[in-house]
Amino acid sequence: MNVVRNAVTICMFVFLLTPSYSFAETPTKQVAIIIDDLGNNMTGTKEILALPIPITVAIMPFLPTSKSDAEAAHRLGHDVIIHLPMEPLHGKRSWLGPGSITTDLSSKEIRYRVEQAIKDVPHAIGVNNHMGSKVTADKRVMKIVLEVCREHGLIFIDSKTSPKNVVSKLAVELGVPYLENQLFFDDVYTTQHIIGQTKKLIHKLEHSNHIVAIGHVGPPGEKTAAILRDFIPVIKENAEFVKASSLVPERQFIQ
Repeated sequence: MNVVRNAVTICMFVFLLTPSYSFAETPTKQVAIIIDDLGNNMTGTKEILALPIPITVAIMPFLPTSKSDAEAAHRLGHDVIIHLPMEPLHGKRSWLGPGSITTDLSSKEIRYRVEQAIKDVPHAIGVNNHMGSKVTADKRVMKIVLEVCREHGLIFIDSKTSPKNVVSKLAVELGVPYLENQLFFDDVYTTQHIIGQTKKLIHKLEHSNHIVAIGHVGPPGEKTAAILRDFIPVIKENAEFVKASSLVPERQFIQ
C-alpha cells in the first residue's frame, strides 16, 4: 500500500501542476461511481466502503458476504445493486459464480434466477451485469431480465461489455430506467492505468453532464480505492458525486 500511496502522491503532484480542469464555478455535473464484485469478502472492500463520497456497490448474489456487504453499504448510505452474473462470449462459466444467467436456460428458469438474486441481496435498487457480453446481446434473455426489473421497481445499469447489446432499446420499449457505464477505472490493474482512467473521467466531464464509471474490489481494489480517495478533491472542483439512483429520478414512478 505504501508503494501505491507514493505513486499516487507523485502523480497527483504532477497533475495539480497542469492547467486547471475546472470549467464551472459551481459544480453542476454529476459522477456516479459503481464498484463491482462485492459479496465474496474481496480485497479492497473495506477501503471502498470507507470512501467519503456516495457510491453504488454492485454485489454478486449467493456468495458468503453478499448479505453482509449489502447491509454494510446500506448503513453507510450507499446505493446497493445486484451484480448479476451473465454469460460472456468468451471465458469459462466457472468465472460467473452461482445463479448465473446463460442463453441456454429456459425463459422460466431465467425469471426464477433473477427473482432469487433479488431476494438474496437486501436493499437493492437496481441490477447491473457481471461479464455478460453474450447475454446482453440476446433479446429474449434481456427482455425477461428487464421485465423482472420493472416488476420490482429496479433500474438496470448496462456495464457495456458488448458493443452489440440490446439493453438500451429494450429498456426504452419496456419503460425500465437504465444507465450505461462510460468508463472502467481498473480493467488493467496497474496504478498508472487507474490514474490515467481517472484523469480521463475528468476530461469527459468537459463534454458530459453526468458520468457513470465502474471500478472493482478484488485484485485492483486497494489501488482503486486509494487513487479515488486522492482524486476526490480534484473531481469535486468540477462535479458532485452521486449515487446511481440520483441519475434516474423516474425510478420513483415505477414502484
